[in-house]
Amino acid sequence: MCNIAVVGCGYWGPNLIRNLNSLSDCNLKSVCDTDAGRLAHMKGLYPGVETTSDFDDLVRDRQIDAIAVATPVRFHHEMAKRSLLAGKHTFVEKPMARSSKECEELIALADERKLVLMVGHTFIYSSPVREIREIVSSGELGELQYVSARRLNLGLLQKDINVAWDLAPHDISIILYVLGKVPVSVNCQGKSHVARGVEDVTNMTLNFANGAFGIIQSSWLDPNKVRETVFIGKKKMLVYNDVEPTEKIRIYDKRVEIPPHYDSFGEFQYSYHYGGVYSPYVKLVEPLRVECQHFIDCIRTGAKSESSGRDGLEVVRILEAASASLKNGGAQVATNQYPKIASKAV
Repeated sequence: MCNIAVVGCGYWGPNLIRNLNSLSDCNLKSVCDTDAGRLAHMKGLYPGVETTSDFDDLVRDRQIDAIAVATPVRFHHEMAKRSLLAGKHTFVEKPMARSSKECEELIALADERKLVLMVGHTFIYSSPVREIREIVSSGELGELQYVSARRLNLGLLQKDINVAWDLAPHDISIILYVLGKVPVSVNCQGKSHVARGVEDVTNMTLNFANGAFGIIQSSWLDPNKVRETVFIGKKKMLVYNDVEPTEKIRIYDKRVEIPPHYDSFGEFQYSYHYGGVYSPYVKLVEPLRVECQHFIDCIRTGAKSESSGRDGLEVVRILEAASASLKNGGAQVATNQYPKIASKAV
């Protein structure tokens, strides 16, 4: 039985608390927050769980095996570092930290102490995204030409990070998970409309070595909630709509075909293939529950997490490049200027 504590009972923390509390091989021992009202609410929902407003109580508690950090990003590195130094397995919500340097320090600490360090890339644990990875890997879509992701809604505006750091980690982690590759460079443009210096609308481009690219549009200022990712292959096209209640994946047998032989420009004509549309059956389960169970399983078995510290680092490296591009008017920024660290399992 793994004794775990959660720090942060604001927007996302209660979802972690609910799922961890439901696992049979996990004991939610304690929750922590500086807001007494939030703690009282958690105590009302889970009477057997200890509450504290002092993070030191979690760090000092020798009965606690793991800590999940669901606080604002500015606290991720400090709290995760103290958790690891105390010998506790550590789960950190996305983005993992504010810089690749902070990520590297956490990875090194986890390596040294043989602890699980896992990042909350929740969408890679969703059934549709796992199905998409299988479809892409099978070659059904053909060679991928590009991926286009839109994650739009009205709010929740943040003060310490822009919309790219808030929303794009979901789409970046999905693209990296499905493609199995990391981009070589990033372009990003955006605007601040509400809070000066904090972009609330951004458009990011990920450029891959094989010529493929990804487009990620993020906004806190859209009237409709949009969660859509489109995968364009040479054979077929796939649309993943996470807002759709049942048919979250639709595959379109559509493509542009170039004539194999022609002798003159007059003979050259593109042809458009229009086939059917179908939606594969996907059994839907709550991704966060799968993610929480995976964290506990990794602690118990020593297996490598599917959203390890290194996966978190890759996402932060891309976000850093995007921030540098934003400051330079959308100029292309190489991701290799944020060096990778040696690959050891975390």
